[in-house]
Amino acid sequence: MQDSAPAPLTEEQVRRAPKVLLHDHLDGGLRPQTIVELAAGCGHELPVSGGAEELGRWFTESADSGSLERYLETFDHTVGVMQSAQALTRVARECVEDLVEDGVVYAEIRYAPEQHVRDGLSLDEVVAAVQQGFDEGCAAAGDRIVVRQLLTAMRHQARSMEIAELAIAWRDRGVAGFDIAGAEAGYPPTRHLDAFEYLQRENAHFTIHAGEAFGLPSIWQALQWCGADRLGHGVRIIDDITAHEDGSVELGRLAAYVRDKRVPLEMCPMSNLQTGAAASLAEHPIGLLKRLRFRVTVNTDNRLMSGTSMTHEMWSLAQAFDYGLRDLEWFTINAMKSAFLPFDQRFDLISSVIKPGYAALATEAAQG
Repeated sequence: MQDSAPAPLTEEQVRRAPKVLLHDHLDGGLRPQTIVELAAGCGHELPVSGGAEELGRWFTESADSGSLERYLETFDHTVGVMQSAQALTRVARECVEDLVEDGVVYAEIRYAPEQHVRDGLSLDEVVAAVQQGFDEGCAAAGDRIVVRQLLTAMRHQARSMEIAELAIAWRDRGVAGFDIAGAEAGYPPTRHLDAFEYLQRENAHFTIHAGEAFGLPSIWQALQWCGADRLGHGVRIIDDITAHEDGSVELGRLAAYVRDKRVPLEMCPMSNLQTGAAASLAEHPIGLLKRLRFRVTVNTDNRLMSGTSMTHEMWSLAQAFDYGLRDLEWFTINAMKSAFLPFDQRFDLISSVIKPGYAALATEAAQG
């Protein structure tokens, strides 16, 4: 796709554009009102008592701390109300509903099954409950969205092999792949090497949170030791790129490898601002990485904590970098190419949904 002058954009056009979401946490996207209602039903004590609006504000303010560790603390109150099959199904169904409203046509939603067994659910029952919610949401939406699960293991725990086996058991029933998440520092991906080797033997897909709060060693291990298909965030690859005063750019060995191998970067700009991975949107590495033609994708990470959506992420980038519809289409096709979905299904979504959707918007914009 060739660069061209960006088409005039409105936020409404961005909302209507087809979008692909690869990095979104189920427990990071609940509706505040749902948390209030589920908490009342299960006896979970919330940090504020003023209702859904105040609770939503508390989540975004608490997450806006510049610390990944503090950011992760907010999940105590979402995970806390997601301990029954009914709650998981409701949250998953509402997730699909919200994504459809946001113009998302394909999504991979991740969560850690091991965090939802406190009240007696088995790991298998957790996955089944989430899948039921996704199925209900997709059925209600008709053919407007495809949603798949990514099963996450927590990097500070020791259940990654168990979760990897769970992902394989469910891979023909709605699970697209595997992930590890949690604080990077002190918990390198190599601690879970047996799980990654097992997944490779099973010809399975997996992504790894790497290069968000920790630097190049985390990215290198995820790729060269563990064999990750994609990088969750990967924002710190910028540390291996040198921009010179004359405008030239020099890639280090790892950055060149990531670009040459077309390793997908699951970038989450608004989340990165909250956790301190970037000082401002204008300074976010996504601008340079796109210009250098890394395989960059745009994602939400945690819609509740970041007060965001795919529309908000893309509209913000369009304003910060003067992007037009062609740029947003480039991000979207990058993501669809990188999805953990069979090739023919990816190709069909690109050719029959994404490209026609952007073409219609471009025609509309040209006509004024």
